Amino acid sequence: MPVFTFTRTAPLPHDEAWRRLTEWPRHADAVPLTRIRVLTPPPTRVGTRFVARSGIGPLAVDDTMEVTVWRPPCDDEPGLCRLEKRGRVVLGWAEIEVGPGPGGRSRVVWREEVRVRFAPRALDGVLDRTARVMFGRAVNRLLRQA
Repeated sequence: MPVFTFTRTAPLPHDEAWRRLTEWPRHADAVPLTRIRVLTPPPTRVGTRFVARSGIGPLAVDDTMEVTVWRPPCDDEPGLCRLEKRGRVVLGWAEIEVGPGPGGRSRVVWREEVRVRFAPRALDGVLDRTARVMFGRAVNRLLRQA
């Protein structure tokens, strides 16, 4: 599946936008039918692992992720978090970049590649559109909610 990218600006300082996007349990509030379980002790750092379980009952899928880059924003330097998807079904990676934006706002760049094991390539377009909408809405919610 191709990589998708989207950008958001938020009326927040970039360290607050970073906090809202990288407090993993908060993602459960922004993604329907999803629970988050952090597998490693805080604080988040390289090696932090967590599982996003999405769905209902036997139709639920685990998206196991590990932080492989953890560089919080500092002064005017953007922060970068890279997550590697290490599950049995959901594969790929995600990058969250947060830095200063125009007019004191934050600029968020989200890049992601999501692959579903055994899914035929013919479904790539549907998966791409669905993921882009779902993650875009989740980021919008996370940035709005304190």
